[in-house]
Amino acid sequence: MKKTLFILLSILVISSFLLSACAQPQSQEPADAKEGYPMVEAPAQAPAEPGYPAGAVVRIATDATFPPFEMVDEATKELIGFDIDLMKAVAEQAGIQYEFVNLPFDPMLAGLSECQYDMAIAAITITDERKKEFLFSDPYVDAGQIITVRTGDTSIKGKDDLAGKIVGAQLGTTGEIEAQAITGVTYKPYDTYDLAFLDLMNGQIDAVIADNPTALGFIDKNPNKLNTVGEVFTNEYYGIAFCKNRQDLLDKINPALKKVIDSGYVTELAGKYLAGQ
Repeated sequence: MKKTLFILLSILVISSFLLSACAQPQSQEPADAKEGYPMVEAPAQAPAEPGYPAGAVVRIATDATFPPFEMVDEATKELIGFDIDLMKAVAEQAGIQYEFVNLPFDPMLAGLSECQYDMAIAAITITDERKKEFLFSDPYVDAGQIITVRTGDTSIKGKDDLAGKIVGAQLGTTGEIEAQAITGVTYKPYDTYDLAFLDLMNGQIDAVIADNPTALGFIDKNPNKLNTVGEVFTNEYYGIAFCKNRQDLLDKINPALKKVIDSGYVTELAGKYLAGQ
């Protein structure tokens, strides 16, 4: 696990990315928030910078079912996690007012593509396909896909052993893409990774494919029931996604993200949320 964590904690400071251009966001009320995903507003962390529209509130979508990156504190019902803390720090550095909107991952991406939200953070892997739909910030974490099985299951030692197995992943994720691409796998989709890992522990499926940090978060909660097998088998990077019309917002967030990374805060968050996994 320490080797895996070492790979994960190779936090990136990547300097230059080509950016796209666009205009102003649509202002719409989310129609796709579901039961169990209430909108959670966060207070503005800093006054708007000169030139930023007075009173403008940036709508940041997330799916708080990806521990340790985003989750709901059971006691306070507030959003917490690696991504949440990071986004708050970046928003403060950028001087933007914001609110979080919590909803399932697939509707989150669909809503962002329609500019119902200005941006989204939810352990979102940057892919060429998604770049057609969204703008992306510079990456902030390197995290590939890994296989999780029940503790004691020795029949699966890596990706090559998944043929003939039932493999779960969350809808809309790169884990789903990888599971569907493996010959001989019976793929079972889930609305959330919580349900996928629960079925895995209960013996309803044989394995789950998920982003490495997401898998580690669930293993940390169930150390006697789950473990990963094999190595991380893809190279993937998490980024903040933006509505195609929010080039102006991306131009604010990227420099702020770089300052937060350079300050060492991302490494601090890794220690807070991932240490010991």
